[in-house]
Amino acid sequence: MITNEFSDAFLLEAERHAAWGAAQLEALTDFLPEGDWAADLAACRYRQGPVELRVGVLGTYDMNEQSWMWGWANPGLRGGEVVALAGAVERYGRAHGIAELTAEVLDLSGFPDPRRAAEMLAFTGMGVAEAAGYIGVPAGPGTQVYFLPDDPQVPRPGPDPVTLPRVLLTGAGLIGRSPRHVVEGHFDHHGVPYRAEPDRITAELPGGSTAVVSFDGLGRIAGVELDVVRVGG
Repeated sequence: MITNEFSDAFLLEAERHAAWGAAQLEALTDFLPEGDWAADLAACRYRQGPVELRVGVLGTYDMNEQSWMWGWANPGLRGGEVVALAGAVERYGRAHGIAELTAEVLDLSGFPDPRRAAEMLAFTGMGVAEAAGYIGVPAGPGTQVYFLPDDPQVPRPGPDPVTLPRVLLTGAGLIGRSPRHVVEGHFDHHGVPYRAEPDRITAELPGGSTAVVSFDGLGRIAGVELDVVRVGG
């Protein structure tokens, strides 16, 4: 598949995961120690420093060809357990008509920044798979491989009222297409009930706190107001 821009369907899907996904990547970065890495693909294991995780292969980026290959399409891995999560991304793409998730290989050479486009594919694949982040590491002089952690060791940040404004505004700024998708996707991911109105979204956060996210006439986030319930004195 040759493209020089992502489809609306893909970008809107990416935005659904922008807020919680960015927070999850931050948590994964804080969790993983500095150090060399090694992987046993047959065993679905990844080691970085002293930490060992169960992982799957999401995809690879060829820096010379400026192309992305999904893990489920890799001839050497196709059908294996290590690409099960990538296969779920492909099935989701077919069910929702998102071509970027179903093409075996995407030629990204037409993008202004092909490497950034590859990162967007990795980020969206992570979101669709509901994974605890993604790990991109060099697998050779011209290849970057992307792993999805599939291990309960990786911390998963919840919907914290204190950090919610920063998380939502950061997510809304990543793509900038539909902040409403960002907010709704964040609450959907965390299983937070919310009420959507034309100019606001009101969510009932765990612990009894309420968040009201308002939008201006251009659909941008105008404010995040919190009624925080404090436990104890």
